[in-house]
Amino acid sequence: MRKKFTDKQVNILDVAEELIAKKGFDGTSVRDICTKANINVAMISYYFGSKEKMMSYLYQYRVQRTKESFSEFAQTIKEGKPEMQMKEIINYIVSLLFKYSYFHGFVTQEIRTLENVKDDLLEFYQICVTRIDDIVKKGIVSGVFHNAPKSEDVLTMIIGSPLFVIRNRNFYEIYIPATNEAQYMKEAEQKLRSSILLSVFALLDYDTD
Repeated sequence: MRKKFTDKQVNILDVAEELIAKKGFDGTSVRDICTKANINVAMISYYFGSKEKMMSYLYQYRVQRTKESFSEFAQTIKEGKPEMQMKEIINYIVSLLFKYSYFHGFVTQEIRTLENVKDDLLEFYQICVTRIDDIVKKGIVSGVFHNAPKSEDVLTMIIGSPLFVIRNRNFYEIYIPATNEAQYMKEAEQKLRSSILLSVFALLDYDTD
């Protein structure tokens, strides 16, 4: 069941997300969050139960917002050529995963498999698959795509590759000699986006003529 957040909860979650993005999960205390949100420390327990439980709510909130923003974005490009739509979908998802990469520092398998979070993730994945499927079919009909891979496999490539890179920086940074975190993330995202685009369009047997 979709969790409905109150305005106060949303404010706290927005503040928590902003701080965690800057300082990391371990570097962000409940007091930091409460000070910036201008609330009493007891409010965290009242609204969420604990810092750890608040993280599961934060993850679910972000998944819900991502699902909504993706649906809105997909609507804005639905009249475009299929090859343009596919490129924009890939760029959009990869950019989102890197933008919110800090989640992977504290989002455990336990949080991802909570019923409420799991349901929201599943719905988001299904929305993505449906959109990708529509684009592939449109491309086949128009003659620019000559192969129709399974849309769930395409999504797995688009999402799975960035997650691997984000979670295995010690491996991937061997191939990206960046001097700082920001440079690494920027160059890793660009490198990976190009690789995914090449792979997906090769699977689609895209006709460039």
